[in-house]
Amino acid sequence: MNVCVVGHGMMGEWHSNALAESDGARRLLVGRREEPTREFARAHGFANWTTSLAEALEDASIDIVIFATPSETHAESALLALRHGKHVLVEIPLAMSLVDAEAVVEEAAASGLTLGVVHPLRARLELEELAARVVAGTEHVRQVAGRLFMHRLENVGATGYRRSWTDNLLWHHMAHVVDAGIWLSGAPVAQVRSVMSPIDSATGIPMDAAVLIETELGQPLLSSGSYYGRERIFDLHVVTDRDSYRLDIFGSTLTTSGGPSPIAPEQQNCWRLTRDFVAAVAEGREPLVPGAAVLPAMRALEVAQLDWDRIHGRQALPGRPIA
Repeated sequence: MNVCVVGHGMMGEWHSNALAESDGARRLLVGRREEPTREFARAHGFANWTTSLAEALEDASIDIVIFATPSETHAESALLALRHGKHVLVEIPLAMSLVDAEAVVEEAAASGLTLGVVHPLRARLELEELAARVVAGTEHVRQVAGRLFMHRLENVGATGYRRSWTDNLLWHHMAHVVDAGIWLSGAPVAQVRSVMSPIDSATGIPMDAAVLIETELGQPLLSSGSYYGRERIFDLHVVTDRDSYRLDIFGSTLTTSGGPSPIAPEQQNCWRLTRDFVAAVAEGREPLVPGAAVLPAMRALEVAQLDWDRIHGRQALPGRPIA
């Protein structure tokens, strides 16, 4: 499998490192500026590099394109790659609206190409095993609560690099915990309620959000997040009829009734998704997280966005332009 990676920030680096230990050949890197793109390609073993996505997609030797780019570009770029006959793995979120997410999923289905989305919580073995028990009916989820708090008053990402784009709390970071809750519950969504703060005068975006989902089985799934959090928190607390499971993602710890135990760091779960996607394409099977699998989360986020739009008026935001 010849792979093209688009973007060389933190996630681009994680995917590139994962490819080094897979059957995916690092054929081409796409970046925005020539010098850092050339340097990253050299340091990470890419055969070629370019600053033109259009040029990359015209390369008939490319089988797979991995998008590690700003969230607002995901849907448009994924559609373009699929229409050029490429299998696509896209970073979370698949899109910044439900209609765009559905369009990408429909394009992949119509073209017979593989579409995967990087939802690292679904790649965690401890959660995968719990989800399997829920499906088998041997364990039942009663409640899921997830939090993702970070301090982001300036447009600087996890690597300390000043970004040229603005992140989105609801559609990017809260997509992690919203999707995980729906997936683990094993039940369809019945109702979505949300609260999201007004636009912050300093950053130009809403900085706090909470989404409460009720499933058809009556399970509460609570997701909350803030870009004002002085303490970095990314955790997921799952309560079942057998035990409780609290994952501290940043701390790489799982706590159950038996006490705490170490779990894989987030980077390893990203690596697993990358390697699995390459293998899935080669084997003609679905990846760990197919595009269609995240549509329930996209629908829940759309309800939350529409709630905010009704209160504050539908409008373009930094990082989330609207047509």
